[in-house]
Amino acid sequence: MNDAPTVVALWKPFGVVSRFTPAGGHPGLATLIETPLPGVWPVGRLDHDSEGLLLLTDDGGLAARLTSPRFAHPRTYLAQVERRPDAAALRALADGIVIQGRRTRPARVRLLSEPPALPPRPVPVRFRKRVPTAWLELVLREGRNRQVRRMTAAAGHPTLRLVRIAIGPLSLAGLGLAPGAWRRLRPDETRALYASAAAQATSASRPRAKGPGSGSRLTTS
Repeated sequence: MNDAPTVVALWKPFGVVSRFTPAGGHPGLATLIETPLPGVWPVGRLDHDSEGLLLLTDDGGLAARLTSPRFAHPRTYLAQVERRPDAAALRALADGIVIQGRRTRPARVRLLSEPPALPPRPVPVRFRKRVPTAWLELVLREGRNRQVRRMTAAAGHPTLRLVRIAIGPLSLAGLGLAPGAWRRLRPDETRALYASAAAQATSASRPRAKGPGSGSRLTTS
């Protein structure tokens, strides 16, 4: 690997798959990133119906630290869900909820008092007059398949729109990205990402606290 690894941040828009080539009738990242980036691949994935921050890099070690459940690197999501979750549903999401036969790790969950300032989705979220919606902010430390959607559905509040707004110290707002836009990270942003990944790797080597709800956090605003 070169002394200076390549790390790219992209706001993956709705309807695009997290790979360079098309799949399942959906366009790939090559429609957004036309500049050749040799050896650079997506770090993890966002499903075609999810949006938000996607990182790409040629550093396999960094990718492993950002995605492996062992390192528990944080990812922050905004989820628009059906109906307003009550305290019991929020607690279940924060403490861990069983999906696909396994309980999720404790998470930070926040019920937003107002909808976030996000650009409209090209395919609008379905509207049902008798079914109100609410927005949640969730910080997860694992990345199971369609995890947020499965979690909120298990809690009785299916996700209608899902946007990943941050990975560790990097956020869409801080990066100044718009849907479909991408850029290489600045040196200071790259250093912050590597420091965050290293800190989580160090933390992962320490004994974990035991007990229900360890590390979870529930807030409202």
